[in-house]
Amino acid sequence: MRTLTTIVTVVFTFITLAPALRAQTPHAAPQSALDAALQEHVASAEADRDAVLRLLDRPEVQAVAGDVGIDLRRAKSAVTTLSGQELAELAAQASQVEEALAGGQSRVTISTTLIIVALLVLILIIVAVD
Repeated sequence: MRTLTTIVTVVFTFITLAPALRAQTPHAAPQSALDAALQEHVASAEADRDAVLRLLDRPEVQAVAGDVGIDLRRAKSAVTTLSGQELAELAAQASQVEEALAGGQSRVTISTTLIIVALLVLILIIVAVD
């Protein structure tokens, strides 16, 4: 009987310790991969921010902002505080506006003007909400 109790105790101990021992395995991704992913995210956010700021520096955008009465300095400072999804959406809109401005068609320019105004208003709304 004593042997049976010892065997049951040893088996029970192994069964309870097995999950804890498996938890000691290293992370699935090495630290260098995590660092590279973080650097890629930071670089992507910086590229998005640069795209929006580059659009705000265009003379056409400055002219539209002046006509509407939007302070571009405030808009630029708002862009520097954005991150995540808001920044990605603004960068996508900024790239569309830059493509439209590069085309030079008058019909596109009218819609580009509307996009610029909407972009600037969106930036100011985001700043006002924060």
